[in-house]
Amino acid sequence: MILLLLSLTNRYLLLIQPKNRSMFNKILIANRGEIALRVIRTCREMGIKTVAVYSKADADSLHVRFADEAVCIGPAPSSESYLKIAHIIAAAEITNADAIHPGYGFLSENAKFSKICEEHKIKFIGASAQMIQQMGDKATAKATMKAAGVPTIPGSEGIIASFEECQKLAKKMGFPVMLKATAGGGGKGMRAVWSEDQLEKAWESARQESKAAFGNDDMYMEKLIEEPRHIEIQVVGDAFGKACHLSERDCSIQRRHQKLTEETPSPFMTDKLRKDMGAAAVKAAEFIKYEGAGTVEFLVDKHRNFYFMEMNTRIQVEHPITEQVIDFDLIAEQIKVAAGVPIVGKNYLPKLHSIECRINAEDPYNDFRPSPGVIKTLHTPGGHGVRLDTHVYGGYMIPPHYDSMIAKLITTAQTREEAINKMKRALDEFVIEGIKTTIPFHRQLMDHPDYVAGNYTTKFMEDFEMKEE
Repeated sequence: MILLLLSLTNRYLLLIQPKNRSMFNKILIANRGEIALRVIRTCREMGIKTVAVYSKADADSLHVRFADEAVCIGPAPSSESYLKIAHIIAAAEITNADAIHPGYGFLSENAKFSKICEEHKIKFIGASAQMIQQMGDKATAKATMKAAGVPTIPGSEGIIASFEECQKLAKKMGFPVMLKATAGGGGKGMRAVWSEDQLEKAWESARQESKAAFGNDDMYMEKLIEEPRHIEIQVVGDAFGKACHLSERDCSIQRRHQKLTEETPSPFMTDKLRKDMGAAAVKAAEFIKYEGAGTVEFLVDKHRNFYFMEMNTRIQVEHPITEQVIDFDLIAEQIKVAAGVPIVGKNYLPKLHSIECRINAEDPYNDFRPSPGVIKTLHTPGGHGVRLDTHVYGGYMIPPHYDSMIAKLITTAQTREEAINKMKRALDEFVIEGIKTTIPFHRQLMDHPDYVAGNYTTKFMEDFEMKEE
């Protein structure tokens, strides 16, 4: 009873705190580039001191200049700096930081790092080690979601023992199905089967190919997702077991499983689908008692059936478009939740339409080859409904050691058509000289008839070809 009263008292005290109040005095950002700068900006608005960590290659980066303090944690390679847990913990201790924000990438979904922060009494602004482990392994995550009642891709529980078992399972799941070799890779030992009369031939040929390539002909089966779209639901959960969703993002425009552009709301979405997917995402978060900002990712077929794919236990690159359409600071919410403040608890629906283009230092005319170097000229777009998240400036040297993304261009408007037109105008204004960028790709994408019509899937880039200008 005493413990219960203490818990209720603590929650009441948190509820009556001013909105800009935080238990954190100083937050270390264990990241670089635009996301480090993004976190610093919100911390400053909340009255929280910040510590930037940086490699020798990032000494001139803007996140180093704008933080209250900065600590060099190693040479250029990320394995010797941004992935060096001991160096980051040491930086937090010598600067008396009481929390660490990992951003995305690097150590943001590293269970060991989360655990070590806890052991050093430094709050990790993200998921606990247990949650990261639970959702990081795809097999474990799928089993967990099945137990939670979240739709998962139907498939065999393990190796299929015989063709008879294969036939029985395929009939139960319904065609089309995908046969996959357990030892497969590079597309070998995989067969899409669209009808029962194709099944036996596909079974035999897939096993023979797998045996020849890998010395193993064991097979399993999954339901084939037709014309898949990659749609994710943003969720936030608090320390009291409550979660809410902040609607969806369509991330289907991808190249080699790397997202190129995202938008919300999805042009494929219906009110019913949003309601069902949102409910499933909240159910997933509450089932594992998720704490923090996270994303439940789904594959959605052409019939609008959706299936759990994975959960990202961190802030996403594409979080700004969600912020734009519901007027919500997700970084501030991460910090509040980590400080023990309960979430409001309601679900959010998009009020506007927002599109994000990832501007990478890559040459879209040369198979998107990385293009590091010095930015000689930079002119950034502006105007109503235009947001640019970036850490670069004229004269900035883009190092070759890290991810090639240098900016995120976001446009927001009342309708999708207006957001696309605004993006065209913003891309036309965006001038970066000295390196190659993906600006020309995005400009052509905004004119592509299938994209304009909202008619795209994760296979879109397989047929996309750049037009010479």
